[in-house]
Amino acid sequence: MTTTADKGLYGGITARLKAGSATGWGVFHPGSKAMILGGLMLIVSAFLPWVYLPFMEQVTGETYALRGTDGPGVLTLAVGFLAFAGGFVPRRRLAIAHAMIPGLLVAGIVVLQAWNILAFSASSGAWGGLLPGMGLVLAGGGAVVLLKSAWNMYRTWLPA
Repeated sequence: MTTTADKGLYGGITARLKAGSATGWGVFHPGSKAMILGGLMLIVSAFLPWVYLPFMEQVTGETYALRGTDGPGVLTLAVGFLAFAGGFVPRRRLAIAHAMIPGLLVAGIVVLQAWNILAFSASSGAWGGLLPGMGLVLAGGGAVVLLKSAWNMYRTWLPA
């Protein structure tokens, strides 16, 4: 049972930690691990290469890479922090929204980037003119983890 003094201290975090010690969850919820992992995947992916331009090797002598922060990875970074923070929100609907919104946004970005890579390769006539980088793949994986987490929380975490 939480007291008024517990709710006022640190925004109620201490009360949730005390209450959670009985159940083992505390500030965490059934989707916390997946949301923390998915959020970290999105955060890290923003700093990795998203698109390689191998045709630039003929011009400059080295392969050129576009990092995520050179374009849509900035949004991926922002929603990655949103997903990571959602792993610490023990409210059902809010936690599901913290997983679903970043998952859908990043999935859309990844699909759009993949389409742009394919469209450039088709229009230039040289397949492999642009290649996906590890950041794009990691962002797609993070989106899948978040969407799966949202679906699992929706199915298994019963409303209060």
